[in-house]
Amino acid sequence: TLPGPGLFSASPSNNFSLKIKSQEQGLDLEPPVRMEEEMEVMEERVVEIEHPLPCLSESDTQGIIKGRDLFGYVGIEAVLDQMRRKTMKAGFEFNIMVVGQSGLGKSTLVNTLFKSKVSRKSCTPNYEEKISKTVHLQSVSHIIEEKGVKMKLTVIDTPGFGDQINNENCWEPIVKYVNEQYEKYLKEELNVNRKRRIPDTRVHCCVYFLPATGHWLRPIDVEFMRRLGKIVSIVPVIAKADTLTLEERLEFKQRIRQDLQANGIRVYPQKEYDEDAEDRILNDKIRENIPFAVVGTDKEHQVNGNKVLGRKTKWGIIEVENVAHCEFALLRDLLIRSHLQDLKDVTHNIHYETYRVKRLNESNANGLALSPLTLENGTLEKSDAESHL
Repeated sequence: TLPGPGLFSASPSNNFSLKIKSQEQGLDLEPPVRMEEEMEVMEERVVEIEHPLPCLSESDTQGIIKGRDLFGYVGIEAVLDQMRRKTMKAGFEFNIMVVGQSGLGKSTLVNTLFKSKVSRKSCTPNYEEKISKTVHLQSVSHIIEEKGVKMKLTVIDTPGFGDQINNENCWEPIVKYVNEQYEKYLKEELNVNRKRRIPDTRVHCCVYFLPATGHWLRPIDVEFMRRLGKIVSIVPVIAKADTLTLEERLEFKQRIRQDLQANGIRVYPQKEYDEDAEDRILNDKIRENIPFAVVGTDKEHQVNGNKVLGRKTKWGIIEVENVAHCEFALLRDLLIRSHLQDLKDVTHNIHYETYRVKRLNESNANGLALSPLTLENGTLEKSDAESHL
């Protein structure tokens, strides 16, 4: 029995019943095709609900589109060539400080590193070797060009360090110099009209020379590296390592590593600065060889028909770049070929940033202007003209 006509309405949900009643009464109406269309539409709607289109949430707005997903060649890789061209035009700066007692071969090692006479001793006419009564920092700069790449190299020497009977506080002029370079860079950054490229005189690396005693670190070595390791990247080396036998050298290196760990001395590269697993593997190999046992020379000798840098003795020739003879090649690779840019990045992002935050916090406490730079003992720094070293 069909319900009465009053129960039907014109809504699509009642079309099915209305059409059946019309057919029973013999009315000439459309066949029930509308019902099938409605059912198909409903099925499509169900499918759409069950399989919604993927929508990105706020955390997923940054997707990764790899090369195989691109429609064609875009040319993103060309930015590397652009960076290379700009760097080759402008060049870059690298500032290295050498610290150690007189007679440890600092000047010779620097000349060997860059295969040119770049040390202050080598490029000063009529240079006289004499023991300074106090620590005086002196720097010399050179433009080195190789295969179109220009580098402004600045070598900072520290004559007089550790040469006195009383070496108390002999590291203070060095700490002062490092902080002065940070202060100079900070003032340039805070200028209203800044230079397009701020001259970078900050010390990117400090190579500390240890005498080949074969025993352990001296108190002056511990105190210097503990203080300087907080503000600059330190790379310790054993100077004139050819005076030690291989067994003595191995034992000495192990004692030094133990002393460094026992005294909490931070030397480059630090574990906390490893960016990923690949860096960690590379830096672990470097840390295993620290301190580097090195030999320096700027003289060449014939060995098996080839010219090599080496020191000639009556027992034979010590080849400087032969890893079996000394670890100079490992030091050169660290400072120049693999970690030069990382040394600059650590200086800017870690050491300089720490200094910058400290100074800005001091200025906020004292007012808008930067307060005069002070040493750890509280004495005021001299003006730029007076403190130029």
